[in-house]
Amino acid sequence: MDAAIESIELSAEAKSIQIISQLNSATVIGDFDRLQQVLWNLLSNAIKFTPPGGRVGIMLEAVYTHAEIRVSDTGIGIRADLLPYVFDRFRQGDSSSSKTSQGLGLGLSIVRHLVELHGGTVQAQSPGEGQGTTIVVRLPLRSMPPEITPPSYLEPIVLSETQHTLNGKNPPLSLEGLCILAVDDQADSRDLIKSMLENFGAEVVVVPSAREAIAALTESPGKYDVLLADIGMPEEDGFSLIRQVRALEAEAGGQIPAVAITAYATEQERQKAIDAGFQMHLAKPIDLTQLVLMIANLTERGTDNS
Repeated sequence: MDAAIESIELSAEAKSIQIISQLNSATVIGDFDRLQQVLWNLLSNAIKFTPPGGRVGIMLEAVYTHAEIRVSDTGIGIRADLLPYVFDRFRQGDSSSSKTSQGLGLGLSIVRHLVELHGGTVQAQSPGEGQGTTIVVRLPLRSMPPEITPPSYLEPIVLSETQHTLNGKNPPLSLEGLCILAVDDQADSRDLIKSMLENFGAEVVVVPSAREAIAALTESPGKYDVLLADIGMPEEDGFSLIRQVRALEAEAGGQIPAVAITAYATEQERQKAIDAGFQMHLAKPIDLTQLVLMIANLTERGTDNS
C-alpha cells in the first residue's frame, strides 16, 4: 500500500490533490507486484478523474474474513446505469490501443482480473455524476483457510509493507551520459519518468505523441540512446510508433533500442510488443530498478549486479 501511494504522489502533487490514507496492517496471500499494480491502477484512475484541488482517500482494514481496501475520490463520479459495467474491458473506451478518448475501461478490467485471481472481489460505488467514486477491493485474509487453493507462485505478503525500489534505495549504477527519449500522452507519467531517470544522471527528453517522437529522432540523428514508449496513446499508439521508427534509416534512429512501458501486462501483450519491434516490455506501475537495469542492458552498461 505504501509503495503504491508513493508511486502516484507526483501525479497528485501536479494537480494539488490531497492524498488521505488510513492504513491498518492486513496479511493476505498474494503476488506483491500484481497487487501493487491493482492499487496503482485504482489510485491513478482516482487522480485522473478528480479535478485539481480535490481529494483521494485510501483505506485498508481487516473486516471479518477479508482485507478491505477502499479508494475514494471527489471526482467526476459514475452514472448509476454504468456502475455494473465499469469493470468490463473497454466498456467506456475504445477497444484499440490508440484511444480516441480517455476512459476507465482497461485499467479497471485489469483490476478485476487480478483481484479475482487472488480470490477477491471488487465493486464500484458512486452517488452519481459529479459526486465522486469509491472502489472497494476485498481480499481473503491469510489466517482464513481459502476456499480455492492459490497458485503455487503466490506467497504471503503484508500489504502495508514497502518493498524494493520504491523505498528510495537506488541500485549501484549510473545512466550518466545517456540521452533518453520518452513518449507518453499522460503529462504526469512523462514527469515521473523524467524525474526518476534524471536522478540516475540521464538526460531525458519527453514528448506527448508518436508524431513528436519521430520528429525528435529525425531532427537530431544520433542524439538518443534509448526510446521509452507508452503503448496506449490516442491517434497513433506505441505499435504504430515503433513501426515508423524501424522504417527509418539507421543513422536517423531506426535501430534505437526501445522499451514498451504499458498497462497491457499479459504475456501475449509482451510478445506483441517484442514482435512489433521493441526489445523489452515493462508493465506499469514502473519498477524503477527494473527500468534502469533494462536501459543499462540495452546500452551495454556494465553493472555489478548484472
